[in-house]
Parts: sequence; structure tokens; C-alpha cells
Amino acid sequence: MNQLYLLRNLGLAIVIVAIFNQQALAEANTTKTSHTAELVTIKDIPQAKNIQHPYTNIKEWLAQQEQSSPIIQVTGVRLNQTQSGLEIILETSVTSDKLQTSFKSEGNTLTALITNAQLKLSSGNFLRSEKPIAGIKLLQVTNQNPGTVQVTLTGEDGLPTAELFDSDEGLVFAVTPSVTSAEKPTPSPSPPTAPLPTDEESLPLPGSETQPAKPSDAGEEPIELVVTGEREEGYRVQESTTGTKIPVPQRDLPLSVQVVPQAVIRDRGLTRVEEFTENISGVTRFPGFPFAPGYRVRGFGESYQQLRNGFPDSAFINPHGFANVERVEVLKGPASAIYGGNFAFGGVVNTVTKKPLEQPFYQLNFTAGNYNFFRPAFDIGGPLTANGSLTYRLNASYESANSFRDFVFNEDYFIAPAFTWRVSPRTTLTVEYEYFKISNNIFGANFPPEREFLQVPISRYLSEPDLGPTTGTTHWGYYDFEHRFSDNWRFRQGFSVLVADLNIGSERLASTALEPNRRTLNRESVKGPQNNQLYTLQNEVIGKFNTGSVRHNLLFGVELSRFVYPYTRSSAPLASIDIFNPVYGARPGAYTLLDSAEFGNDSLGIYIQDLVELASNLKVLGGIRFDSVYSFNENRLTNELTDRSDTKISPRVGIVYQPTNSTSIYFNYAQAFAPNTGYITRTEELLQPQTGDQFEFGLKQDFFENRVSATLAFYQITRQNVPTADPDPEFRDFFSVATGEQRSRGVELDIAGEILPGWNIIASYAYTDTEVIKDTNPEIVSDRLPGVPYHSASLWTTYELQSGNLQGLGFGLGLTYAEDAEVILPNTFQIPSYLKADAALFYRRDNYRFGLNFKNIFSTRYYDVDNGFALIPGAPFTVLGTLSINF
Repeated sequence: MNQLYLLRNLGLAIVIVAIFNQQALAEANTTKTSHTAELVTIKDIPQAKNIQHPYTNIKEWLAQQEQSSPIIQVTGVRLNQTQSGLEIILETSVTSDKLQTSFKSEGNTLTALITNAQLKLSSGNFLRSEKPIAGIKLLQVTNQNPGTVQVTLTGEDGLPTAELFDSDEGLVFAVTPSVTSAEKPTPSPSPPTAPLPTDEESLPLPGSETQPAKPSDAGEEPIELVVTGEREEGYRVQESTTGTKIPVPQRDLPLSVQVVPQAVIRDRGLTRVEEFTENISGVTRFPGFPFAPGYRVRGFGESYQQLRNGFPDSAFINPHGFANVERVEVLKGPASAIYGGNFAFGGVVNTVTKKPLEQPFYQLNFTAGNYNFFRPAFDIGGPLTANGSLTYRLNASYESANSFRDFVFNEDYFIAPAFTWRVSPRTTLTVEYEYFKISNNIFGANFPPEREFLQVPISRYLSEPDLGPTTGTTHWGYYDFEHRFSDNWRFRQGFSVLVADLNIGSERLASTALEPNRRTLNRESVKGPQNNQLYTLQNEVIGKFNTGSVRHNLLFGVELSRFVYPYTRSSAPLASIDIFNPVYGARPGAYTLLDSAEFGNDSLGIYIQDLVELASNLKVLGGIRFDSVYSFNENRLTNELTDRSDTKISPRVGIVYQPTNSTSIYFNYAQAFAPNTGYITRTEELLQPQTGDQFEFGLKQDFFENRVSATLAFYQITRQNVPTADPDPEFRDFFSVATGEQRSRGVELDIAGEILPGWNIIASYAYTDTEVIKDTNPEIVSDRLPGVPYHSASLWTTYELQSGNLQGLGFGLGLTYAEDAEVILPNTFQIPSYLKADAALFYRRDNYRFGLNFKNIFSTRYYDVDNGFALIPGAPFTVLGTLSINF
């Protein structure tokens, strides 16, 4: 039935492609005209209503396509100021007379469409300049679709005029603003800037096509065109914000920050955010609490080591939808110096959401697969006002699916609106909100951490099929306000709220243990409501200034945060089950109240950071943060309160030296701490905070004319006072102990970029050696930490045809390898090594993309490890088909 369901949905997708494609082809090319060297003024541009359609059906279109030119790549964009206005130069690798250009106008906006071209820049494919000259309010160059480049000019007082001609440099637009003859266009008082997707000011990108152009023959000053808005970065991301809270080129960071961009998410057909871990070295996943993915970074992992748009997104339950995720950034190593006590040791995962758009965008997505997987979604955005001061983005999705595990199902709903208001040229306000509702019974499918379960079929369900599911609802939102006092100084305030409700269904198993016959599993049902609340207020001042020849990039911030987690649990006996020959039908006995408590913390953080440019090839990063944390745990049954206060200073320093334009050598040292919030001993005492430090040395190198980047890192991290489950099975679900000291050291290699036009790659390798150094339990000293393989590696590569009749057809291949890993402390058994293979086939044309993703082609058996609490089998062979349509 699963195969029939898949074929039915894929067939439906193909029919939809044909319907929309025919409509699009009939309506396309309404204003296409091939330009010549002859000058064309705006008054001579034909209006759309007066142009005859060259073809109106598929047959005529196909005949035309046989003679049409291939898509031409625009590899650079430059601006030159002239006596009369502005020149926009689109650089191509072929003669520009092959470009087919048409114009349209509306109000004060002139738009040029180049219908056989694609903007292909290494620094991003959406470029913007505000007020490049007097009389021009806004200039934008972007891809309207994969085969059309759009140039948009908005005049201040009237419609600009444009003349089009060829040159040896490329296609040139000579623009004259609508000004009186007495007015002469002059440069704006300061270089035009615009916010990046993170609304942060950027350091210059070395080698970027968007650097200021050389002065024209008229001797005018160059004009800067900067990347902004929605960017198609490909696999190689040149800039990130997670490491420093400000956008910095990757090569200038004395840190290891790796990014999984939207292009990888799309090509791999990811449907869960935690799947990104297969593309970054030294990162593994575990499910954590229900609906809350957890991550191990460099061997250390807690589910609260997460950010969302730079705000803490922590604690035990934080379910989110996936439809609005733009990219995932991972900072390797301790992060306390910039993010505080809850982000320490191994690293931090920052999920970045999609931002409001300044150009209209409408996309529908349909995904279907085996196990009755069905997921429609849409992504729309654009301006809400005529002047573009208010923009929006709206993502929504619905998902319904069964599973390879018997009786398991999942259903969720997600909607996420976002708005940006440009209050003034120097003031912006961004607001986002997410609503996510989910229901499933996956709790009953996880295996206890016992060796025998490696022999059990991965489809086995250990709970009862008809018991109640676990449900969850998340409300998450934030605002981000920014005011620029000048081009060099700005103030930012952000506030985020996370409220997640979880109602654990009666299908959850707890305190499970095998009887001596090693096949009879004792079961207990646990259910009850739980709630997660997290509030964060950030105030920051960001500035740039010089002291002599030394350039400073300063960040000063104050952060207030409150985390509260109330919960109640009840338990009931449930008859045992034979794990090799299960018989279902048991019912839970009477539920009795197990516990009811509330724990959390209030924290104040004050931090300062400076990225100092001592020379063009020598940069130093220094930072320090003071944290004051009040932690509490209240037993609501006895009204007993356990609390403690802690203060800590966390420094970080790093240096990067660049002997060539393509090489960076870096070193960093950082200290970290983390309050053990929510962890209590069986004597009802809070554990002392964890502490630790890291030494890291690395090399960053660009290859293939800076199209591919690689990072090689060597590190050692040590941490103390680490909480783990109480070793006594009677207490392990409720109490913790401090295991003493743990250490992780290793080597990591990450590679990403475009080797040749159309050939992309992202690959990784990690050697991770984790060890328990000291502990009160001598049995676990010298043991490896659970879930961390010594050796792991991954490769994902795609190739897309760039020309010919099959242009847009692409193929992908992926491999994921992990050596055997320990399951629990003390080390008693391992999950075996595995090599998993994935593949993809996709076709992109005009306004649609259709892709097939084949995951775990050979049904390789593999497991994720939940920090000694559970074994989670991975899915066998899975097929997903996705249709994306842009309007």
C-alpha cells in the first residue's frame, strides 16, 4: 500500500507540473526584445499591452526553444557614476549582445528583465544599493527566476530614463534620474548600505564582486553595491553571524563556524532540522525529550545547546516547524563568552529563519513519500506598501505520516508570519511569530539501551498501539529593533518568547528493564502535562572605529533571561512484553501521582567583544562575559524550594593570520561554564555549575579560484561537574550525579563549495576522542562518552547540467559513515559501524523544480543514542518526491 500511495502522489505531482507549466509558458515572454548597440530611451520602450505574444501554447514554445540561446551567467555587477547619472555594468563571459532584455515601468519604478540570464555571484544573488546617486532612491539586481535577471530602479521624484548598450565589459545600463537640468547627480553623503538577512552591518567580503568599482573616466567616486535580502549562496557560505553576533567573513574568524545553507537543505530533501548533522563534522544528533532534537558537538551534548535567530531556544521541549528554516549555523567550541552559561563546551547550533522579502515571491511545495508521508507547504513574501517600507514573509505547512515503526504516526501544523518595518532610513523593526502543533506516539517506539535490542526488528513497537499519543504546542516569537546613529554606530534591542506545552500520552514507557531471560521487558506507563517558558531580552551597541591604523569592531551587550519549567507526572503499571514475540492488548493500571515540580533560572549577562584588525591580514578577537545566575527547583508536592546563586566570568581570545588571500591560520582559547539547572541529586540538592575550557588551532583554505572553502581544526576541550543520570536504575529517571571530569579532543575537516559550474560539494570528516577522566564511579573512568564515534565522515555532491536540451537536470549522491559508538556509561556494548548511501534526481526549469530523494538506499541499519537513555533506530530505504512551483 505504501508503494501505491507513493505512486499516486508522484503521479499527481507530475500532472500539476504539466498544468502549471503550460499556463506559465503561455503567459511568459510577453515583453521579450533582443537589444542592440542602439541607444534606447524609456519613452521608446514598448508597453506590455501593445506587444504581440510570440507564442501562446506549448507547441510554439518548444519550437522556439530549439532556436533559443542558452542561459548566460552574469558573474559580476559594477556601478560607475557618470556626468549624467549612473552606469550599471552586468559582466558576462560571453558577448553581451546575446542577452535578451525587455523593460516595463510603473510609477517611479523602471524594471529591466533579462530573460536568458542568471545572476551567479559567489557573494550572493540579491544585490541592493539605497540612494546610489541623487535622484535614485533604490537599485536592486536579483534573479526573478532561474532564467531571468531583474534590474529595478526606483526614482525619488520621477521615473528614471535608461539607455542600453554593449561594451567589452558587459551589458551596460546608462541611467539618468528624473531631476531638473539645474541639478547634477552627486554621490550620497555616505556609502549606501543595507542590512543583511540578519540585519547586521557587514565587514567587507574579500574578492567579492560587490566591492566598489573603479572610478569612471569622469573622475567620480565609486559606488558600493552590497548583498542584501534573500541570498542564494550555494553550498559555500562566505559569512556567518553565530560566532560573534555580527556578520563576519568566515576567513576572518579565529573560530570554526560551519553552515548548512538552504541549497543543501533543498537538494538533500530534508524534512527535519536535525538531519543537517550529517553534513557537519563532529556533530551528532539525539532526540532528547519529545519533539526537542538534541545535538552533540565535539562529543559533548545537551538538548539546550541551541539558538534561534541568535536567541536562546533551549530547555527540554522546543518543537518547531521546519518550513521557515533558511539555514543552520554551528559554532564549534565553548560559547559562554558571547551567549552565556547555557551555551558551553562542545558548541552551539543556531537555526536561522527566512526573512521578509523586498521583491514579491510566491512558492508552493508538495512533498510525498513512502510510509504515507504527505507535506504541502507554501512560502510567500514581498512588500505590503507601495514604497516598500513594510515587507512580509509567510511560511506554513501541514504534515501527515506513518513510520517504518509499527503503529507509529505523526501529524503537525505550522504557520510562521514575519514582518519588517523600515520606520526610517536608519531604523528598522522585525517581528516574527511561529505556531506549531504536533501529535504522535513516537515515545513508545524507542528502545531501552540494552544489547538485545540490536537484534530486534527496527519496526518493533514496545508500547500499546491504542494508548494515548503525546501532543505538543509551541508559541515562539521575537522582535528585533535596530537604530543606526551613523554609518558606524547602531543600537539593537531584541526580545524573544518561547512557550511550549507538552502533554505526554500514556504510550510513554519509563523505568523499563529486561528480566534475566533477556527477552521479557518490564513496562510502566508515564503521562502528564509539562510546560516550557523562556524569555530573553537583549540590548546591544555595535560600533566601528579606528585607533590610529587599527580598526575596531566593537560589540557591547546586556542580556536578561528567565527560564521556567513546571511539570507533573503520573505513572501506572503496564504488563510486560516479549520483545521478540510481542502480544499487544494490555491496559495500564491505575495512575498515581509520581511527582510535580518547577525548576528554572533567572540570569543576567554583560558582555563585550572586539574584533581588532591590526593589519589587513592580521586580526584578533577578544571577548569576556559576566554572568549571574539564580537557579531553583521547587517540589510542588511538599513546597520545598532548593536554590543557589552562581557568578562566573567567561573569557575568549583568538587570532587569525592570513599569509595569502586564500589562506587563514587561526588559534583560539575559551573558558565556559553552565549552571546545572534542573539537575538534582537523590538528596534533593542542586549540582554545582559545570566549568571547562578549550584550546583550538586551525587552517582555512580556499580552492578552485575561491569557489571551494575548507576548514581544518585541532582542538581539546575539558569540562568538570558534568551531570549524568543516576547509575541506580531506581533513580535514573529522576536524579543526577556529577561525574567529575570529561575530555574531548580531535580533528575536524569541513569542505563546501562549487568545484565547477553546476558541480557542488559539501563534505566532512571528524576524529573525536572522548574520555571520562575522573569520576566517583571507578567503573566509568577511561570510558568513552555515549553516542560519539571515533571516526565519522560524510559527502554530499550534486551536478546540474548548465546548457543544452537537458539544462536544469541534476543528480546527487551522498555517503554517511560512522564508526562504532558506545551506548551507555559504563561502556558495556556498542552500536555497530555503518555506511549509509543517499541519492537525488531533480529537474529545474523556469518556475518549477521537481526532485526525487532516495534516502538510505540499501536500508543500512543504524541507530542514534539518547545519552544512555534510549536507542533510536534510523529509517530504512525512503523515497520523497517534492514539487516546487514559483508564481
